[in-house]
Amino acid sequence: MRSLDPRAAWMLLQQNPEAVLVDCRTEIEFMYVGHPLGAEHVAWQDGPDWEVDPEFVDKVKQLVRNDLNRPVLLVCRSGHRSACAGDALEMAGFSSVINIVEGFEGPLDENYHRGKLGGWRFFGLPWQQS
Repeated sequence: MRSLDPRAAWMLLQQNPEAVLVDCRTEIEFMYVGHPLGAEHVAWQDGPDWEVDPEFVDKVKQLVRNDLNRPVLLVCRSGHRSACAGDALEMAGFSSVINIVEGFEGPLDENYHRGKLGGWRFFGLPWQQS
């Protein structure tokens, strides 16, 4: 699995229209915290039980129309869940999986807050809220 920072991921998306951006955070995060413009939402895990969605891989396969060679970029809050989701996609045969390190909100700062050290929003990349 490749890793790209948010700015490099945005550039790849602009240069490759076949690439698919998958936001694998919870539905609440996707809707209320915001999400990258053009991102497809497929939660890796969600409440109330917080179990990994056993249909995650199949849902992403539907997004790429079973073309497992299409680049799939994954974003979560900080880059950790998306790495786990990326591992699952690679195990299922996806050949071009890219984890967006720093995620949408970036790492924690010294006060345990996100959004001040990195992440999609920090760099001013296109995003929206529902």
